[in-house]
Amino acid sequence: MQPHREGYHGLRADRVFDGERVLTGRPIIVLRDGRVEAIEDGPIDPAIPVTDHGAATLLPGLVDAHAHLAFDPCGDPAQQFLHDCDDTVLTRIRHHARVALLSGVTTVRDLGDRGYLTLRVRDERRTDLPALLCAGPPVTRERGHCWFLGGEAEPGAALAAAVDERVARGVDVIKVMATGGVITPGWAPHESQYTVADLRTIVDRARLHGVPVTAHAHGADGVSAAIAAGVDGIEHASFLGVGGVQASDEVIAALAATRVFVGVASARLPSGKPLSPLFQAVADVFARQHRAGVRLVCSSDAGVDPQKPFDCLPHGIVDFRDVVGMDNQTALTAATSLAADSCGMGHRKGRLLPGHDADILVVAGDATADVSALRHPLAIHRAGMLVS
Repeated sequence: MQPHREGYHGLRADRVFDGERVLTGRPIIVLRDGRVEAIEDGPIDPAIPVTDHGAATLLPGLVDAHAHLAFDPCGDPAQQFLHDCDDTVLTRIRHHARVALLSGVTTVRDLGDRGYLTLRVRDERRTDLPALLCAGPPVTRERGHCWFLGGEAEPGAALAAAVDERVARGVDVIKVMATGGVITPGWAPHESQYTVADLRTIVDRARLHGVPVTAHAHGADGVSAAIAAGVDGIEHASFLGVGGVQASDEVIAALAATRVFVGVASARLPSGKPLSPLFQAVADVFARQHRAGVRLVCSSDAGVDPQKPFDCLPHGIVDFRDVVGMDNQTALTAATSLAADSCGMGHRKGRLLPGHDADILVVAGDATADVSALRHPLAIHRAGMLVS
């Protein structure tokens, strides 16, 4: 260890989940200036103050790779964005980000706002909020899915121009609506909004700028088109079709072979009710994807309905584990290191390794044996600072 200097402090508990592995023997995470300096399994400089949490687990802050901070979960999305002023939306974004942080979510990737407002909050660089990654308005067809966010772009030259505009604004990712969705009439979830060629135009233009692309896609045709276009991620991949779920073994195999990230975006507060037949069929499709080796990321889509407030991700990890058929550690990985990788932030977020940001949760007991412990964090550190 280096000699003690101002800015060092340590956290200790019975175990550490570093995002991939479990470390036992009461390790100490040494922090300095908002980063992880080291993880030590023996004595450290006695001048470094250490907080000992005892029979607890230290783990990376959660990464929600799909949220909509500008949305009011209990409101009508189209009416919100057609009528609410920017100051109202900005206040909502900050409040929702704070709610997410206090639940243990230390990084949020926002996949759809109006007027690039989440970027304004991102650029405030506040450590009392999660780190934010932002897409701005999603690229969609005229009156397509979430058209009310202002991202309408028809096939042709407008698609490259849409990417250029977002890059000029400073987005972290391009979001494109490859299919219709649930909350917008006009384009059904199984209907493709863009062809493979359209999506490839977006991907190629984004790659020219070094910006990743993630595609909202429910139906099998839209998922297949997104894969063929070379997107970095696919949101949902639920295989919703006319009259129910219509899964394709061929497309699932392609998801696994290409190693594209699939954001399941299923987290919600527990309702106490059994899954509807449709939701059970979707859950079964994700279980099939998991068995096939698809890289499934546990995320929330927070904001789109009342069961998806911005503190729902810790609850969703429990359901994710159970319906997909994962063990506890794999489920934790899906909301930490794998989620960070899906956002292009695996070098800084989602892991407790030297040089990574000191975004750390403390939960009672052994979270690697029961992820329900995440529902009630004992402490939350953001960039090394205690926020709860």
